[in-house]
Amino acid sequence: MIETVKKILGLGQKSTGIKLIVSSERLETRVALLEDNRLEEYTTERDSDRNIVGAIYKGKVRNIEQGIKAMFIDIGFEKNAFLQFWDAIPAALDSGIEAVTRNNSAPKKKGGPKITHKDVPNIYPVGSDILVQVKKGPIGNKGPRITTDISLAGRYLVLMPFNDQCGVSRKIEDPKERERLRTILRELDIPESMGVIIRTVGQGQRARYFVRDLSLLLEQWADIQKGLEEKPAPACLFMEPGLIERTVRDFLTDEVDAVMVDDAKACEQMQELVGQISKRAKKRIQHYTGAQPIFDCFGVQSQIDAAFHRQVWLPCGGYIVIDETEALIAIDVNTGRNKGSRDMEKTILQTNLEAADEICRQVRLRNIGGIIIGDFIDMKGRRDQQAVYQRVKDRLKRDKARTHVLPISPLGLLEMTRQRAAESLASTQFVSCPQCQGKGVIKSPMTMSVELQRTLHSVMRKHQDTVHEVKVVVHPDLLARLRSDDEEHLVDIERRYAGRLSFRSDPTFHPEKFIITNAITGEELRP
Repeated sequence: MIETVKKILGLGQKSTGIKLIVSSERLETRVALLEDNRLEEYTTERDSDRNIVGAIYKGKVRNIEQGIKAMFIDIGFEKNAFLQFWDAIPAALDSGIEAVTRNNSAPKKKGGPKITHKDVPNIYPVGSDILVQVKKGPIGNKGPRITTDISLAGRYLVLMPFNDQCGVSRKIEDPKERERLRTILRELDIPESMGVIIRTVGQGQRARYFVRDLSLLLEQWADIQKGLEEKPAPACLFMEPGLIERTVRDFLTDEVDAVMVDDAKACEQMQELVGQISKRAKKRIQHYTGAQPIFDCFGVQSQIDAAFHRQVWLPCGGYIVIDETEALIAIDVNTGRNKGSRDMEKTILQTNLEAADEICRQVRLRNIGGIIIGDFIDMKGRRDQQAVYQRVKDRLKRDKARTHVLPISPLGLLEMTRQRAAESLASTQFVSCPQCQGKGVIKSPMTMSVELQRTLHSVMRKHQDTVHEVKVVVHPDLLARLRSDDEEHLVDIERRYAGRLSFRSDPTFHPEKFIITNAITGEELRP
């Protein structure tokens, strides 16, 4: 890990305004990345809810479902993991990677018949052991989704033990840099039948960093192979490091000006990882000892609270509204207080461009994925539509999750997908409201009064000859409505059925709940 963080803190001479704020508490660790004091990345991890994406398991095939072309694998969880047939075959090189041949030679042709998804049930029959990696954690009532296409992420490289293709991330756009990295890649001593990908963070790094990174990854793979031979299934063979180590691996670059950590042990851990490389870098990791909570001191908490509102304001005075549904994420863009200039088209374009920036920021902060629909304000000019579309594409380049975005449609909608590897931050931070059950609305007191009166008519008509006194327990809001606006209607019910109604409020009742009982026996009465 030490060599994989070379050229990190302290090695860049120019200030970038980027800070990492780390809050390590007993139950939760939080990491925030600030750019010019603006929250751009936010990650949390809890000991009781560890993220298993990237973990490697030795599993056992429990069931094969030919109808859905999938298998269910026991990896030690309450629910078996889901493995589609096409995920049980090493995948082709990712579309975001440019393939590189080794030693300037053409790739070797593999002998033997080509394996397809039809062969999977014969390769992995029920009861057989299988090596898998989690590509998507448990979401809702679904178990983990897994693949046999194993990959190990290092600081600069990704090792693919079962895929002999090599490549350079397409996010590295400079032609000269790409050629330099291709040369480094061809000179790496990669074992036969394995492949590596140079990550985006490898841009500008020296060859020796890649050599050391590859050595560490091969050591990890050797440990996994040893566990595969010795441990009985189901067993965990590799788990992604904790949030502190992942922060060092993925976020600490030479662009980071300072790191503030509020826990002495976590601070010491981070300093140990980088201190042996550069004393100057070690000095940039500081232990925060202020009385005020670290997230409050650096203005992070207020930004988190504002970012997770349903309505998020834009600098121009416009705003976006974000709604998460089971099938997709809907984001609406509005001009709000942005009256702008007399040129309405410029006002609309300004609002849409700022909304594009905020939408890309919000999907990262909230870790929302799946299908995302952005309803931008209608733009007449195709040039303006293209400008907003290009802004979204540019802002998504920094997103570590896979994204795919389509041009704005004639209806003014921008459609995109974002890789959904784990539950959204809202799903882990909140539970459904016990009142509305996540709907966001409950029936009004007037609606409940109508329903209660309808039920009273049915109950008193049914028990007209046996019950003459009825007791009704309702929520206080409903009782207030009955006493103020609907008293005459209740008197009319009493006259019609020659009965008597008595009411009592119970503040513990759900606003949509009421109970009707026989006032004498206490028996509940139903229509």
